[in-house]
Amino acid sequence: MKLDDGWAAIGERVRRARVAGGLTQAQLAEAIGLDDRSAVSKIERGERRIDGMELVGLGHALQTPLDQLLEDPPAVVSRRSNLVAEETTDDETAIFRLQTALVAWRNDVRQLIELGVLRVRKPVVYPGAQSGPDDGRAAARWLRERLRLGSDPIETLMRPAEAVGLLYAVVDLEGDRNDEGASLNEGDFAVAILNKQSDVGRRRATAAHELGHVLLGDDYSTDIGVHASKQEREAVIDAFASEFLLPGSMFARFTVGMRRSDLVKVAAEYKVSWSLAIRQAEQADAIGDRDAKDWAASSPTHAEFMDALGWAPQPDLEKVVLSPTAAHAIMEAYSRHLISADRAIEMMRGQIRKDELPQTDEDDSLWS
Repeated sequence: MKLDDGWAAIGERVRRARVAGGLTQAQLAEAIGLDDRSAVSKIERGERRIDGMELVGLGHALQTPLDQLLEDPPAVVSRRSNLVAEETTDDETAIFRLQTALVAWRNDVRQLIELGVLRVRKPVVYPGAQSGPDDGRAAARWLRERLRLGSDPIETLMRPAEAVGLLYAVVDLEGDRNDEGASLNEGDFAVAILNKQSDVGRRRATAAHELGHVLLGDDYSTDIGVHASKQEREAVIDAFASEFLLPGSMFARFTVGMRRSDLVKVAAEYKVSWSLAIRQAEQADAIGDRDAKDWAASSPTHAEFMDALGWAPQPDLEKVVLSPTAAHAIMEAYSRHLISADRAIEMMRGQIRKDELPQTDEDDSLWS
């Protein structure tokens, strides 16, 4: 449900942000220097107008981008759930936090583009059919061929995503483990956030899932799939993500039958979850129903996965939390004195500390 324009709509957005931030009306009033709780109550009901300074104060206190208070943000592609509910719920709060993080990342990317330090690709759209899971797998093979990935493991999903116009940021969604990520397509570029609370394997699956949403389009922004149900649409995206991470063609090497130890090594090399590895092996007829059920009941230990890789580290989406081109653009903006050190650290989302920034000969306090 999209809110109408006007003070009542702004007030409702303030209410959402306050509830999502865990603040009472009295606490928010104190944070922005208002005399009593009733002033915030009137703002939220649309009975009191807000001047520019108060709006900035609200945005700061609520840790919410100002444009998210002034207008409804773009629909979150992968979450596929409207923010408004008849009553405030935990799910509404989680959605708002997810949406706030996504809009903030979108705004950062837009600022870097406007500063002239970031060039982005227009999102690539898959030209084929999308009526079912088989089409999702075909889209994954198409993208792998386009990017010349063959059937090899993908070391990091950051680069393939950048190649099709999608920029990732790994963010801490404050304990909301159920929301693993979200994306939106701005037309000229696309952005996605991945939840730092998820384990690294789940992050990779989510990253591939968001890539699928951008590549295959969405019924919020395109006619593609508009007649499909949400469940059917997600099945296409899930098939894409699984095939992109672990292509079925690689199972052809196991001509004399696959052992459980073989699949453990495959899952480790391709950095996918055990359930995804079993699903793809069964889809490729590398294992039968009985093995799939038996092996699903006995997940490999961390030691088994690491031993299969010779104990090599697997850091994808763990230490590097921003798409490389975006991180480079932030450093470029800082070195050219287009943004302050504090703003650079904020945009880098914990990837570096302030003392790791190079020294400049300008007074940092002069720059916004």
